[in-house]
Amino acid sequence: MDFHPHGNEPMEEQKIQKTELKKACANCGAELKYKPGTTSITCEYCGHEESIAIDDKGFQELELHPYLQEMGSQKHSEEISMLHCKNCGADQHVEENYKSLHCVYCGQPLVIEDAYKENWILPGAVLPFQIDKKKSFLIFKNWVKSLWFAPNNLKKAALDPQFTKGLYLPYWTFDAQLYASYTGQRGEYYYETKRVRNSQGKMVTQRVRKTRWYPAAGEVSGFVDDTLIKASHQKTGRIPAKISSWNLKKLQPFDSGFLSGFVTEKYTIPLKDGHLQSKEEARDIATTWCRRDIGGDTQRVLSMDMKLSDETFKHILLPVFVSAYRYNGKEYNFFINGENGSISGSRPYSFWKILFAVLAGLILIGVIVLLANK
Repeated sequence: MDFHPHGNEPMEEQKIQKTELKKACANCGAELKYKPGTTSITCEYCGHEESIAIDDKGFQELELHPYLQEMGSQKHSEEISMLHCKNCGADQHVEENYKSLHCVYCGQPLVIEDAYKENWILPGAVLPFQIDKKKSFLIFKNWVKSLWFAPNNLKKAALDPQFTKGLYLPYWTFDAQLYASYTGQRGEYYYETKRVRNSQGKMVTQRVRKTRWYPAAGEVSGFVDDTLIKASHQKTGRIPAKISSWNLKKLQPFDSGFLSGFVTEKYTIPLKDGHLQSKEEARDIATTWCRRDIGGDTQRVLSMDMKLSDETFKHILLPVFVSAYRYNGKEYNFFINGENGSISGSRPYSFWKILFAVLAGLILIGVIVLLANK
């Protein structure tokens, strides 16, 4: 084992991983945290700010196939500390000094002493939070006010912002040159007029649409850019599709400064599985291109031979706020997109409001029927 020349500790134990560097404020020594919507890290105590250096080279697209082999998968990787929630099973990495720490999903305390080390493929890009926790909680409060059939006192319920956590979700993106040859059929509509008997027994003229089919074959090719594949099925399966849309043009080259003060979920879907899913997405894209190439009014793709080349990928991190609130002893979850502020969540309903609405509707129907019979 190699030893550092200035001490007795192994060199491996003295190595500080880039993703776990915690920068201290030059003025007061407190930890600097990322300020959403900026390229700065800031001190919550004295207001000191420092800029995050953005890599002028842009994103690093990694060649896919070396990573699908065992040796290649170790390149561009680092060791990070992970905490496992014994209550809900989520694994999470926190880019800050551990204080009072709770699971981002279920709110249960995490045992700091249980932290363990694990390798991950370094993110190639991150979409930094564009809104802060205060704004996310305001979005949540306005959402509560807008709920139909919600209990009146829900708006007055004690909703604690401290349980709202910013979370970076892991995704894979895949790029490739796509080529496909196909055989199919082009359909062209035409119309015929015929006499039919309607529901009243009368003979009427009806225009009927029919299709003439012609053989078609050809080739399509193009660049498939940033096919987005979810990289975790452990807890992110709970993230609603309604908020799972981000503007990837806002991606920044990865810098650990963007993670400061937030929780990061490690990918649990292997790169190999993500790649298989991306190939299915590419096949759907190729089919769309084939249909467009066939033309006509409608199309059939009977066979298709697809090939992908120059495949690259990135591990990227995308922002959401995750939280839960309790009402009448029951827990409800909500999620806010950390880039555009869209919200989705579960909520309680007022039995009495729904009952009175149903009764009012029945009374209204009864009045309409009564007036119609006069």
